[in-house]
Amino acid sequence: MILRGNIVDIVGEKIFKGELHIAQGKIEKIIKNAEIEEEEYILPGLVDAHIHIESSMLIPSEFARLASVHGTVATVSDPHEIANVLGIKGVDFMIENAAKTPFKFYFGAPSCVPATSFETSGASINSQEIEQLLSRKEIKYLSEMMNFPGVLNDDKEVLAKIAAAKKYNKPVDGHAPGLKGKDAKKYVDAGISTDHECFTIEEALDKINSGMYVQIREGSAAKNYHALAPLLHTHHKYIMLCSDDKHPNDLQKGHMNELVKRAIGDGYDVMKVLQSCILNPIKHYGLEVGMLQEKDAADLIIVDDLKNFNVKATYVDGQLIAENGQTKIASVNEEAVNHFFTNEINENDIETPAKAGKANIIQAVDGELITPKVIDFLKVENDLFVSDIDKDTLKILVLNRYEKAKPALGFIRGFGFKKGAIASSVAHDSHNIVAVGVSDREIVKAVNLVIKEKGGVAWVNGEESEVLPLPVAGLMSNKKGHIVANQYDHLDSLTKNVLGSKLNAPYMTLSFMALLVIPEIKLSDKGLFDGINFLFFEDD
Repeated sequence: MILRGNIVDIVGEKIFKGELHIAQGKIEKIIKNAEIEEEEYILPGLVDAHIHIESSMLIPSEFARLASVHGTVATVSDPHEIANVLGIKGVDFMIENAAKTPFKFYFGAPSCVPATSFETSGASINSQEIEQLLSRKEIKYLSEMMNFPGVLNDDKEVLAKIAAAKKYNKPVDGHAPGLKGKDAKKYVDAGISTDHECFTIEEALDKINSGMYVQIREGSAAKNYHALAPLLHTHHKYIMLCSDDKHPNDLQKGHMNELVKRAIGDGYDVMKVLQSCILNPIKHYGLEVGMLQEKDAADLIIVDDLKNFNVKATYVDGQLIAENGQTKIASVNEEAVNHFFTNEINENDIETPAKAGKANIIQAVDGELITPKVIDFLKVENDLFVSDIDKDTLKILVLNRYEKAKPALGFIRGFGFKKGAIASSVAHDSHNIVAVGVSDREIVKAVNLVIKEKGGVAWVNGEESEVLPLPVAGLMSNKKGHIVANQYDHLDSLTKNVLGSKLNAPYMTLSFMALLVIPEIKLSDKGLFDGINFLFFEDD
């Protein structure tokens, strides 16, 4: 096979007219030819340097079908979410399903299962099991070490996991929001080489100067490109681009191609942008992904030009896997694996007796994972605390989905609902059930819809209700990607247009309200949590 056009050599940092000769999945030779008339651009395929495939609500084989259309050929994938539900069995499910596609998935060994001791998860993975995972060729790295206090306090189990990665010469991903100075240096010196949780240039530079790669994240909920993009000018050799979490409707619209197009449109150097999105992750993680060099795997894309960046074709190992907006990857039929054992709840279960004084309230921030703490009075009716739409203060709950338990309750601002409720079994990191709403009746109805399906995302408005079932670990659907994307997009639209939410991604935002490792205040299935001091609030 011969491909002709403008060849984008990101290794040699040059663009020239030429042709690629491809045989047996490899680039046999590259020939310069100024006489070539084709105006299209041929460049290496795009890589997402850090993503949880589960956040797409699709099994890997369906994720590949959507992502391939947008020029993605590989992902550095952390199966942390399914591992917190199913343990190593969940990691194996992801690897085995991914292997049934021509797309290049590279998985890590989940380092924090459970993420903390302050919540109920469905499984645990200890340091001995981590070492067993890291010994496998399918596992490329130790995935994000969220327990940065454990690193700083020399926790033996945490250090044993890092030591196992060093033993097999595999990199360790980080997760340390706000960490700077001596603490950041100690974190890096322990062997941790990346971080995708930087919120400011100052924090990112501090970590780069300590020896880290910074991954600029632009996902469905957390969006840090605007704050960190100037690093592409000054420190591109230490930058990778990633999405972290991408919901199915967003993935259907675009993936890394959108971020590349945006950065180039903002005036950042084409080579620096592409190196951040291709070269840097390939080299750092040791990925078997081609970089458009002779003898490399023929992993490449064809785009119309480097401004509009419309992806016309995607190849992996010389195989055409997507063309003109249509995937060539076949769907895979998979049986659902799950861990879901809770019972339905009633309104009495979520009554909140009123107390004197002000309460701690979670403040959701659009596009951020950090949640400031607000202290204010709550609305009282019949000696009970209730939602207050005038102050945008809504009841939120987290319910253990692995065994029968009482819901943990709190209040949150930022969702903007005027009516209704939503619920989800996608609730980082332990994936219990999380719900928010205007009335107890609607909250209970939404939660019970999720329970009935043994996982899903639900929407309720009075007597109306809809649910997207997620039978694979309560996180993913085993239906075709475009069906899931359209159904999720419908629920997302209803939440904004009918319930009144102003959030860019209300379901994704809700899913992070139980993420205890991100400050300042979150809700676990055991109670309201102080993410700065890493303990429960005393009132709880």
